[in-house]
Amino acid sequence: MDSTLKGSACLADLVKFANSVKQKQRNKKHNQQWENTMDMHTLTRELQLSNDSKIVMLVADGLGGLPMTPGGKTELESAKIPNLSALATLGVQGASIPVKPGIAPGSGPGHLGLFGYDPLHYQIGRGALEATGIGFELQEGDVAIRCNFCTLDANGNISDRRAGRISSEESAPLAISLRQVKIPGIEIFVEPVKEHRFVVVFRGPGLGGNVADTDPQKTGVPPLAPKANDKASERTAEVAKEFLVQAKKILASHPKANFHTMRGFANKPALPSYQEVYGLKAAAIAVYPMYKGLARLVGMDVVGQAQTLAEQIDTLEQLWSKYDFFFIHFKYTDSTGEDGNFAEKVKRIEELDSIMPRIAKLKPTVTIVTGDHSTPSFLQSHSWHPVPTLLVSDCCRPDPHTTFNESTCITGGLGHFEAQYLMTLAMANAGRLGKYGA
Repeated sequence: MDSTLKGSACLADLVKFANSVKQKQRNKKHNQQWENTMDMHTLTRELQLSNDSKIVMLVADGLGGLPMTPGGKTELESAKIPNLSALATLGVQGASIPVKPGIAPGSGPGHLGLFGYDPLHYQIGRGALEATGIGFELQEGDVAIRCNFCTLDANGNISDRRAGRISSEESAPLAISLRQVKIPGIEIFVEPVKEHRFVVVFRGPGLGGNVADTDPQKTGVPPLAPKANDKASERTAEVAKEFLVQAKKILASHPKANFHTMRGFANKPALPSYQEVYGLKAAAIAVYPMYKGLARLVGMDVVGQAQTLAEQIDTLEQLWSKYDFFFIHFKYTDSTGEDGNFAEKVKRIEELDSIMPRIAKLKPTVTIVTGDHSTPSFLQSHSWHPVPTLLVSDCCRPDPHTTFNESTCITGGLGHFEAQYLMTLAMANAGRLGKYGA
């Protein structure tokens, strides 16, 4: 072999070796991250202590905001919140990062972080959350999809992504009408959810859950076609395309909900339970099915039939003696932000503030007020901004702040922290974690 060929061969070997080293480093880093996640749950299992403490986590969905004009106030800064301000004088606050800095999360990852599950490793599609939330029992191999009714104009472009937030009474019969769709070899389930939302579940051989959403996340453009992100999901994408073709014909005559988008394609996930990880008997008090579904997937009992915030607190009072941990979900700080309705989001924050005395009257050991992500009215979408978070207990270390908002959280005693560590803070303040090491 001449010297040129030998040199080329050596270079190829070096490149191959370098790539092998890089891949091993990537694998090592990934494995280390996974082990760190598992170690945290292993640690909480080992350090669990039992007592009669009570933890309340009140999640105002999309709580964080932005000013509408430079130098203005956020929604939380604009709201009259005397009760949250009173709590702020007793507690410690900070800004929680739902996933990682700069990452705008969906509601699923946002809540997983709050519950202490690393959202980069425990990934749950929105479809599985929605299906589980309405009590649908997913089987291995099922693919669940969260669907939104939408409005198409004469050109086939989306003019309203949520069909005018059509009422549940009007949308349920439309969802049920889609049970007419038939696809050979696939069993199809269609279930109404709430307002413009419904769930579709495909059951059959060879279905993967890695399919891109058909919602383009904006108006004035047509819906996207279902696209498989891996080979195992190609059959699912084809089934979804056929479902949409038949659904469009069925819905064509409706003035508002004349089509639908498909989001969050997902197989059934598996997560360790709250009882296992934290030793807590946990209850979820939520109105919307998606959040009930997430709670069920982490082993919480979904309790009550509340439809308003006041009714959710009724449920909390009625079941106070039966659980250690209560997750209360308030949706409307998110939906008003997505609608770009700054004034209405302010009102919803004030509504939240008004029920705080009822929670305080129960004397929880730990009270947490936070959000799963920020939804600034200015952006009309979920954002990457850290979320205002307030923790109150008899043994927290209060910071100097006497109100609660984005500005105070920036300099609060909790600092900026990843949301997945909020549960260990809650457990520690509740006296439910023992000492680590000798």
